[in-house]
Amino acid sequence: MKDFSHRTRTVEGVKSVILSCKGFDSQQTAKFYDSWAQTYEQDVKIINYRASELGVDFLNSHFSGNREEVQVLDVACGSGMVAKLMVELGFRHFVGVDGSKGMLEQAAKTGLYQDLRLALLGTQPLPAQTDTFDVVIIVGALDAGFVPVGVVRELCHAAKPGKQLTTVTNQYKKDLERELQLMEEEGLWSPVGIKQTDRYMEDPHLSAERAKDMQEERYIRGSVYLYKRSIH
Repeated sequence: MKDFSHRTRTVEGVKSVILSCKGFDSQQTAKFYDSWAQTYEQDVKIINYRASELGVDFLNSHFSGNREEVQVLDVACGSGMVAKLMVELGFRHFVGVDGSKGMLEQAAKTGLYQDLRLALLGTQPLPAQTDTFDVVIIVGALDAGFVPVGVVRELCHAAKPGKQLTTVTNQYKKDLERELQLMEEEGLWSPVGIKQTDRYMEDPHLSAERAKDMQEERYIRGSVYLYKRSIH
């Protein structure tokens, strides 16, 4: 696996890094992120990656509890971008889960997590007890080679009855919405809100020259889904 930590950073450079993991399975993807972990945050800012902000802002706009007391499960937490944003809004208690050891090492450096757990979701169970968390959030990880859509069921069970789960994705839209709808029909949860965005991140398949000409079209669209677990 290549080491991406010392590559010169440009929009084109970051896009090439992202495209280099296309077709990877989940284990290969985890190793890929191990090699990228040290410069990940500064790199994704270059391509205007906004998934963390979109998810946290939407969750916060619908949250009415005591932020200082709630327990947050940050799934596919990466280097801790979501927790950094949520702390600014008053949230204080975080447990992080990720499939990349390198990313978890970066998350540990933030000092924000009470616990960090290594798990390759889809092949390993979610390392979280049921009915435990007030907020469960997963950002950007529901994609081929990352986290399978079916894992949202495990996320739902980790949330306390009546509490919220937020997922942000730019891929898997049809598969995810089919699963979300099925879970709603089964009475597992109910939708709180859905938000669409035209600016999830810059399209890594577009060259810088083409992106300049295309304006809005240079961005990938994304969706934020907010659900509340049912009380039985």
